[in-house]
Amino acid sequence: MAVIVGLEAIKDAGKVVEVYSDSSYVVDAINKNWLDGWKMKDFKGKKNKDLWIRYLRVAAKHRIAFHWIRGHAGHPENEKCDRLAVAASQQPILLIDQEFELEQNNGKTQESIF
Repeated sequence: MAVIVGLEAIKDAGKVVEVYSDSSYVVDAINKNWLDGWKMKDFKGKKNKDLWIRYLRVAAKHRIAFHWIRGHAGHPENEKCDRLAVAASQQPILLIDQEFELEQNNGKTQESIF
């Protein structure tokens, strides 16, 4: 989600973007072309289809390079992102991920389930 939101914040298309992440899953999905295969199979068996589609939509506007960095290894920006993520997860009120809820509940909104 952080990659997506970061890319969505870039208003001008055609930018060269360097993404540094401690998520080998995200970095490898791009660098090893796993995402291309998942897309061809309509993400069958993959979690977070909504997020990958959202990523593809915003990534198409830029030239992006992904770099893996070790987490919790003192990289200042990575440490800051970790602190922000932990703080956000501890908030008393969390936003509902509407796309995730729809996918999990076979197209029914959370409100229609209850």
